[in-house]
Amino acid sequence: MARKLHNEVRSLTGYWQKGPRSPFMCLAVPGRVLNVDGVDPAFRSGSVDFCGVRKTINLVFTPEVQPGDFVLVHVGFAISRIDEEEASRAFAYLSEIGALAEEGLAAPGKPGTS
Repeated sequence: MARKLHNEVRSLTGYWQKGPRSPFMCLAVPGRVLNVDGVDPAFRSGSVDFCGVRKTINLVFTPEVQPGDFVLVHVGFAISRIDEEEASRAFAYLSEIGALAEEGLAAPGKPGTS
């Protein structure tokens, strides 16, 4: 069961385990885009909500993103757009393995909302 869960978390969020006793390292986290600033695709940014924590994220790799969309974020860049169902699954897995609590975040009622 644990192996299956870890594989699913890896595929959804980019979580990876380096060795049998290594902690997980998060490579991409889902969030909901609240607003988009800028017209030029090379300089677009947006406010993204991660369980109540809001960050300004670069949207250069996801020019199609609009407010209300869900994205996977890696080191301040939205790297792909995902649907609400995938975001919900990712949050459920992150909550199940304790990653949200570890970061001081509560599991959202709806993905990416506080």
